[in-house]
Amino acid sequence: MQKMPKWADVALIPFLNLLIAFVLSGLVILAIGENPINALRMMISGALGSTYGWGYTLYYATNFIFTGLAVSIAFKAAMFNIGGEGQAMIGGLGVALVCLYIPFPHWTVAILFAMIGGAVFGAAWALIPAYLQARRGSHVVITTIMFNFIAAAALNYVLVNVLRPKGEMNPQTASFPETTQLPTLHDVLAPIGINFSKSAPVNVSLFIALAACLIVYLLMWRSRLGYEIRAFGLSSEASVYAGISPFKIIMVAMILSGGLSGMMSINNTMGEAERLVLNSVEGAGFIGIAVALMGRNHPFGVLLAALLFGFLYQGGSELSLWTKIPRELVIVIQALVILFTGALDNMVRAPVERAFIRSAKRGAH
Repeated sequence: MQKMPKWADVALIPFLNLLIAFVLSGLVILAIGENPINALRMMISGALGSTYGWGYTLYYATNFIFTGLAVSIAFKAAMFNIGGEGQAMIGGLGVALVCLYIPFPHWTVAILFAMIGGAVFGAAWALIPAYLQARRGSHVVITTIMFNFIAAAALNYVLVNVLRPKGEMNPQTASFPETTQLPTLHDVLAPIGINFSKSAPVNVSLFIALAACLIVYLLMWRSRLGYEIRAFGLSSEASVYAGISPFKIIMVAMILSGGLSGMMSINNTMGEAERLVLNSVEGAGFIGIAVALMGRNHPFGVLLAALLFGFLYQGGSELSLWTKIPRELVIVIQALVILFTGALDNMVRAPVERAFIRSAKRGAH
C-alpha cells in the first residue's frame, strides 16, 4: 500500500515543515518583545515589495539554485556532497582567471568561457573526494567537509600572494575588464520599457540558473546517464548486477555536482562584485543542502526552495535593518527552516503517512 500520494510528499510535507518553523520563529520574536505579524510584513515588504527587494531576492536565489542542484545530483547517487562551499570558492578562482587573463570583445563571449572556467575548477575540486570514495572507500561527507577548509586556505593564499594588485590591502583581485561585466536585470528589461531597480545585483546569470534547472531535469529524468545515477542511488548492489559501474557513477555525479557549484561564481564573482573577493560564497554552498532537501532533489522543487531562501535572506536583512530584531535571530529563523525541512522531516512525515494510510483503509471498507 502506498503510504501517501506524490503531491503530499512534494507539497504538503514541506509546507507543514515550513509552517512549524515559522510558528516557532514567531514565538521567538514574540519572546523578545517584537510583534511577529509586523516582522513577517516587514520581511515580505523588504523582499518582495519593490524591484529593489526582488533584485536581491533573485540574486540570492540564483546562488541557491546552483548549489541546490549540485547537492541534489549527488543525493540522487546516494552521496552527501557537503563541499559545495569549497567548490564554489575554487570555481570563483576559475572565473577570475578567465576574466582577468583572456581578452574578450563582449560579455556574451566572456560568460561562456567563465561558465567553463567555473565549472572545470569546481568539478576538479570535487574530483578528488570522488576518487577517494570510489577507489579508497573514504567517505565523501568527511572529505568534502575537509576540502572546504583547504579551499578557503588555498584561495586566501592565492588572493594575498598572487592575484592581489600592488598597493591593495584587501584580499581580492583587480576589477574585471568592462567587457566581462554582466548586464543586470535593469539593463535587460529597460529596452522593453520595464523599470527595474538599477542598484539590485541580480543579473543575466539568473537565466543561466533557470536553464540549469531544465538541463538537470532532462539529464536526470530523460537520459540513460540520469537513469543510471538514480538506479545506483536507490540500490548500489542491484545497479552493479545490472552492469552499472559504481566508479563511473560516483565520479560523474560528483563532477557534475562540483561543476554546478563552481558555476555559481558567475553570479557573485562576475555578475555582482566584478572581482574575486575572499568571502564571496557567503555560505551558499551550505544553504544548497537545505534547498535540495526541501526541494526533494527535483529541479523544480530546488527552484522553489531557492526562491524561499532568497526571500529569507533579503527579508531577514531588511528585518535586522529596520527593527530591533538582531541579525542573529534572522539566522535562527533560517536555521529552524533548515532543521524542520531536513533533520526533523520525519517528525512531520510519519504522522502524515499514518493519516493517509488510515484514510485509505477506511475508503477500502
